Amino acid sequence: MGSAVDVSWVVAFAVVTITVSGLSGKARLSAPVALVVIGAVISFVPGIPPVRVDPELLLFGLLPPLLFASAIRSPLRDVRVWRDGGSILLLSVVLVIFSSLAVGFALAAAVPAIGIAAAIAFGAVVAPTDAVAVGAVSTKVKLPRRIDANLQGESLLNDATSLVVLNASVAAIAGSFDPGRTILDFAIAVIVGIGVGLVVAVAVAAIRMRVKTAVIDTSLSLLIPYLAFIPAEFARGSGVLAVVVCGIYLSRRSAVVQFPEARIAERFNWRTIRFLLENAIFLFIGLNLASIVAGVSRSGLGLVAVIGLSVGALALIAIVRFAWVMAVTGIYRIGPRALRSRSWPWRNGVVVAAAGTRGVVTLAAAFLLPPETPLRPVLQFLALVVVIGTLLETLLLPTLLRGLKLTMPDESEEREDERKLRVVANRAGLSWIESQPPTPETALPLKRLLADSTYVGDALSVATDSEGRSVAAYGEVRQQMIRTQRSAVLAAAKDHDFSDRALQKVLSSLDAEETALTSNGGRGSPESSAPEADKHEKKDR
Repeated sequence: MGSAVDVSWVVAFAVVTITVSGLSGKARLSAPVALVVIGAVISFVPGIPPVRVDPELLLFGLLPPLLFASAIRSPLRDVRVWRDGGSILLLSVVLVIFSSLAVGFALAAAVPAIGIAAAIAFGAVVAPTDAVAVGAVSTKVKLPRRIDANLQGESLLNDATSLVVLNASVAAIAGSFDPGRTILDFAIAVIVGIGVGLVVAVAVAAIRMRVKTAVIDTSLSLLIPYLAFIPAEFARGSGVLAVVVCGIYLSRRSAVVQFPEARIAERFNWRTIRFLLENAIFLFIGLNLASIVAGVSRSGLGLVAVIGLSVGALALIAIVRFAWVMAVTGIYRIGPRALRSRSWPWRNGVVVAAAGTRGVVTLAAAFLLPPETPLRPVLQFLALVVVIGTLLETLLLPTLLRGLKLTMPDESEEREDERKLRVVANRAGLSWIESQPPTPETALPLKRLLADSTYVGDALSVATDSEGRSVAAYGEVRQQMIRTQRSAVLAAAKDHDFSDRALQKVLSSLDAEETALTSNGGRGSPESSAPEADKHEKKDR
């Protein structure tokens, strides 16, 4: 009976998550904020039992797939290592350490009972940002490409730094802190994490080149985050870094090592997993509010003191990030020529400083604080306030972007890039057709392919005139034709005794072509055969 109740709670949790997320989208509201609010309200309803999840499950069970889902879709191709590598390291490593120490010393000074070790542990908990949450909140305005790439790079790397600092602080709480050991542990975590991630990625890529079944490839894909995370953790490395490195490598190699059906399946599966896990965690944040508030009430600090600490912690975190980002911006702008060549405008710095949303890692790490941590419920409450507060702050990001009048991503430039890539693909296809010796069986198909590809090539070369528009119209007309074909096939299947396997094959082929056409936003063309560009991923970014 207990198992049935547990399953019922899981189902109810999923239903609330999906329903609130869907309604928020229709109402043009922020789904993360709405889920936190709904969860908080539910947590105070009499009779609702407290939601308790093992923090180890959050960190080691849910974090790896979330990181992997972010890594395989991150716009890191827009990152230029020489130009952006230094700034990403300053945000993901140095800023995390600086934030941990600044927040820790300030908190210890404000509440001496917490102690310096526990205060720095709290600083490490709230230090890492979650750029995924930024993207989830600020969906109305796109971030400039360089800012988006830097924030994604920061969020993928700063978790590892935060967890290393947290582990050192927890050791200090237990009375076994060793500065030299901490530095060594950090170096080992980075080196081992990157190494394990690369080894797993190369091995998985080799396997994928031999797997030609989408179901097997998808099953392997679901295991990849744990195949990277678990060995890295056992080897004293950073499981976070291992998953990130593995995901980025496989993302870059997917077009080579995976066949089209597997890529389509992986893309949609991981979008679904990311949607469910991210939004479920935001709901979980809200559901914990009542139990954390109850713990705070037993701390003896008093409501006014805790509220003051909450406001102070939120303000300090924002001030530390803003001061650091603007200082780095200034150094890049007025420093040596090598730095000036990699600088970014002051307005970019303001946006990066404002996009400091905390999320999953902060929540999980707050619950990882050991039971002997002084005023542990208060620290967990402060972490919860930081997550919710930074989420609310990010709601102002679209207004800030408009006020700063930043140069937004140029959609016409993106379309031009897409056209140029299609020209490359079309020319390669034409060359292949022309190199094929016709046979009685292939003469007619090759002739048709040559005609289609020549038409597309001519239209792409003058994409601004009526021929270019006719290529876009081709996709729309072909989609209407496919829908008519599907209706006819389904009607025929009702009237005749066709085998289900034959019906599914025909419907799948029509679905594949329609997916290819819709992935181009209606700009389909005869040469389109696989949805290599996912319009939903573009919308997410």
